[in-house]
Parts: sequence; structure tokens; C-alpha cells
Amino acid sequence: MIFGRVKPLDAILATAEKKSLHRSLGAFQLTMLGIGAVIGTGIFVLTAEAAQRAGPGMMVSFIIAGVVCAFAALCYAEMAAMVPVSGSAYTYSYAVMGELIAWMVGWALILEYAVAAGAVSVGWSGYVVGLIEHSFHINIPQTLVTGPFDGGLINLPAMLIAGLVTWLLVIGTKESATVNAILVAIKITALTAFIVLAVPVMNGAQFSPFAPTGFIGVSMAAASIFFAYVGFDAVSTAAEETKNPQRNMPIGLIGSLAICTIFYLLVAAGVIGAPGLSTQPVMDAAGHALEPGSRELAAQCATRAAEGFKDVVCSKEALAFTLREIGWPQIGNLLGLAAGLALPSVILMMMFGQTRIFFVMSRDGLLPAAFSKIHPTFNTPHVITIITGVAVALFAAFFPVGQLANISNSGTLFAFAAVSIAVMVIRKTDPDRKRPFKTPFVFLTAPIAILGCLYLFVSLDHKSIILFLSWAVIGLVVYFGYSRSRSHVGRGIVDVHEPEAYEELDPPVPGTR
Repeated sequence: MIFGRVKPLDAILATAEKKSLHRSLGAFQLTMLGIGAVIGTGIFVLTAEAAQRAGPGMMVSFIIAGVVCAFAALCYAEMAAMVPVSGSAYTYSYAVMGELIAWMVGWALILEYAVAAGAVSVGWSGYVVGLIEHSFHINIPQTLVTGPFDGGLINLPAMLIAGLVTWLLVIGTKESATVNAILVAIKITALTAFIVLAVPVMNGAQFSPFAPTGFIGVSMAAASIFFAYVGFDAVSTAAEETKNPQRNMPIGLIGSLAICTIFYLLVAAGVIGAPGLSTQPVMDAAGHALEPGSRELAAQCATRAAEGFKDVVCSKEALAFTLREIGWPQIGNLLGLAAGLALPSVILMMMFGQTRIFFVMSRDGLLPAAFSKIHPTFNTPHVITIITGVAVALFAAFFPVGQLANISNSGTLFAFAAVSIAVMVIRKTDPDRKRPFKTPFVFLTAPIAILGCLYLFVSLDHKSIILFLSWAVIGLVVYFGYSRSRSHVGRGIVDVHEPEAYEELDPPVPGTR
């Protein structure tokens, strides 16, 4: 029963035949595509969280998260090349492991995208508030710019940006490839400037003790910082457009992840080694690291700030804070401006992906048809966009960035593990299927990817794991109570709707082109 109701792969691929893409991408272009998709958001918003969990040991966390991503990416790439119509994990699972698994993956992706958009909104708020405070020499009340878990009341700027992006999506804003390229350039320029200014003045003494919370702390930081790598599937899903994919896909995937990891390590080193600052975790009276984004940490940070301590882990804008403290206040402000300009495009992409996944599941009959209702004037799925926007705004208003990133990661890790299982299953059940790219050593690579995802999942904080499991239970109730009886595949309707949902859309849904 679990593996029943498989959507015929031939029906999905029939649509792919009509819109095959020109093979034009080489290894270099793939690597650049990956760097553009991955780099930026996580390192801007989660450095302080990782430092609070692991101290200087967060450098190891970046490596662990990058390695897990590399193995998952190699599995993702085979499925993306073989099922190039709608390359999301939802469709892969539907074609290989059946409707129930596909539903759970889609349900997890809803969590991933919506909560990730909330996390980036909170990160944006931290940088913009810091920029306003330091540029105009004013103090904005903390109660209005941090949520209740963070010692405040409500994060109004985060709520505002989520609302603004929702409105832009409802009226049909489409981010162009040119704008996206400029924003990627802004992010990379800002991070490069940070490395150039912060790394040369590093103080080696700042790296000791290297792992004050032990390997458990390093693992928990890796589970959080995994958020900084999500986006690599942009490379995986470009397999259909790649020249000689068997050679160029691994180079592009592993090359882009390796360059991003080195970039992240240099940024982390610049933050950790900054003279006069502390990247050691703030401890409680018993010597245990306080939970990032907790009231206890916020109170302890306020006390330490009053005593003259400068803790990176207490900052909502870690990179800009570091630059200001090492003698580059104007460059710090410019970095805050770069984050303020570039991060809303990421929120837009995540909310766009979220609404389109809802849209496709609705088209498959698994969610109410009202979710795929199109606005008569704007030609956008306005109902689901508004519902998503309200949810994202509420997440952003009341939850700390680290908690949101961890919850989002739980959904992502589940989806990546499902794709890694799918790639092994379809090798056995359909060995003769044409595969433009084959995962190398699949029966070694895929289990490592699955174990890596499982390791990061169990390293998440307990609240995130419990929330994910609760969301999964709700998903099962919805599936058996509503979706199963209304599913198109279950009713014998096997025409493929996905490409209609986003054939003409720009930016593309993450994982569809």
C-alpha cells in the first residue's frame, strides 16, 4: 500500500519530449551556476547561531554539511537528468515510490520553503535594523524588532518584508535572470570584501578553545549551517542542459560546493579571528551553551554587553558587526546594505517555489482545487500565495532565525533522503531507462547520502525534530482524510499537469529547469 499509486514515468516523460533543452552548459558554467545559487543567505544570517553552538569548531561544521550535500547532490542529479519535466523531489518520488511517499515529500517541501522564507526574513531584519541604527545613530526598541523567544515582542521589519514579497508575488512580479545575476554579484562582492578586510587581521588566540561544546556542538552547528548550502539542486536540475553530463555534472556539483565551502571557511575564520571579539558560546551558570534564539541567551547577552563584552553570537548581523568592530564601520554598513538589497530576492524565490509546489499538488488532486485558482487579472495563484504569505509573515514575526532554519532543514533533509532512496529503487526496477547522468557508485553514494541526511537530522535541536514529526503526522491525517480519495492517479487520471503550472514562469520554480 505504501508504494502503491505510482505516477507512470512514461506519462511524465512524454511532456519532456516536447520541450527538450539545448545542451550548452560546460563544467565551468555549472560551477558558476552552483556558486550563484548556494552562496550568500546562510552565511549572512546563521554565522552567530553556528558560533553559539560550536564556537570556532563551526569551521568543521561547514565541511560536514558540504560533504553531505555533495553526496545528496550526486543522487539528485541522476533523477533530475532522467525526469527533467519537473525536477522537484515530489515528482521524482511520485514516479518511483508512489503517492504516499510523494505526498510526504511534498508536505515536507512545503515546510522547507515557507519556513526558510521566514528565516531569511528574520535575517534581513537583523541587517536592515543594524544598518538604520548605525547610519542614523538611533536606537530602535528591541521589543519591535525581535520575536518573543529572542527577548522581544514582535519582529515587525521581518513581518513587513514577508508581506511586501507576498504582494509582489500576487501581482505577478517576476525576477529576471539579469536582476538575479546582479544580486548574486552583490552578495559575493560583499563577502569577498569581508574576507579581504577580516582575514589579514585574524588573531590566532581567538581559535582556542576550538570546540568548547565538543563534537555534539559541532554536529548541531552542521545541522543548522546546512541551510547555507540549500540551492545546490539548481545544478542538479540543469543536467538536461549539460554537455557530456557524465563528466561535467560531478565537476560542476562538487566544484561549486568545494568553492562555496572554502568561501564559507574564510568568512568563518574572519569572524572567529576578529581581534577584540568573542566567538565562544555564551554559557549558563552550569557551563552549558545557551540555546540560540532563547530568552536566556538574550538576557545573558544584554548583561555581557553592559559589562563591555563584544560577543559575535549576540549579534543579529554578525558580518557587519565584525567589520564595524575591527575598524571598518562604513564597509560594515555597506555589507548591511548588500544584505538588505539581496536577501528579499531569496525570500521571493522561496515563496515562489512554495506556492508552485502547493499548486502542482493541487493540480494532482491531493489538495483542494481552490489552491490552484488563478487570479483573473494578475494570472497568479493568488489564493495559495496569500495563505503562504500570511504563514511566512507569522513565522518571521515570532520565531528566531536559527529555529526557523532548523525546521526548514528538517524538511529539506527528508526530501533529499527520499530522492537518494528513489535513485537506488529505480536502478533496480527500471535498469534500462535512459539516464543522461548516472550517479557514480550509486549503491555506495546513495546510502552515504541517506546516512548523512539522517545524521544531520538527529543533530537538529529537539524542538525542530518534534515539530517536523508533528507536521508529518498532520500530513498523514490530511492524506488519508482528504487527499487519497481525491487523487487523480487514484481515480485513474494520469495526464501530467506539472509543466502547465510553470512552463512560462520566471523565475523558474526551484528544481524545475
